[in-house]
Amino acid sequence: MTSRERDWQSLAAQIATWGRELGFESVGVSDADLATEEMRLLNWLGAGRHGEMDYMARHGAARARPATLVPGTVRIITARMNYWPGRAVPAHDTLADSHRGYVARYALGRDYHKVLRGRLARLARRIEADVGPFGYRVFTDSAPVLEVALAAKAGLGWRGKHTLLLTREMGSYFFLGEIYTNLPLPITPPVTAHCGSCTACLSACPTGAIVAPYELDARRCISYLTIELKGSIPVSLRPLIGNRIYGCDD
Repeated sequence: MTSRERDWQSLAAQIATWGRELGFESVGVSDADLATEEMRLLNWLGAGRHGEMDYMARHGAARARPATLVPGTVRIITARMNYWPGRAVPAHDTLADSHRGYVARYALGRDYHKVLRGRLARLARRIEADVGPFGYRVFTDSAPVLEVALAAKAGLGWRGKHTLLLTREMGSYFFLGEIYTNLPLPITPPVTAHCGSCTACLSACPTGAIVAPYELDARRCISYLTIELKGSIPVSLRPLIGNRIYGCDD
């Protein structure tokens, strides 16, 4: 290995540049320590707030322990890609029209799983061309990954009171994807949280699924009710959902 290949700081900066060239808004690097998040996850599961999403419980340990999911993992490269479609009919226009069904904005374009996975794979190949063969695996909502926690640790934003990653530039309207790797890259510093005393997300949630700051009950979440739930939507929640038929952007 040459001295240039051992210059991990320069490589990390280059990875961020390559990521932007591939269409990502930002790229950061975190370590693989999610011990604090593991306890948060276990408490959430213990309260039954995952509803019928049994896979959340089945893969709980692997979700919070990256090296269990991919042996040898010491760093996670996380990339963020905005999705709000500029040419879409304004959300409030569709929500106000009872004769139309509202589909979450992220589902209007190409399958984001394929788009992000392809770009992340190309990013990994760019890295491989520079340093030679290395251990890695690409994920895009395709495995038990605590993507919000990893993205926050990688400096891509902070966890908002709605439990999602939040940024000043794009709110939470973006996708996240990860590259688990054995490369000892320098860690990107986290950003400061800026929620302060704001509770706009709690007020905006149509069904009151954000039951307290940083606490989400998926059983009341419209995305869960219209995508994950196999049975009928509870009658009491139907008026609150309105004409949303797939997901929620509120």
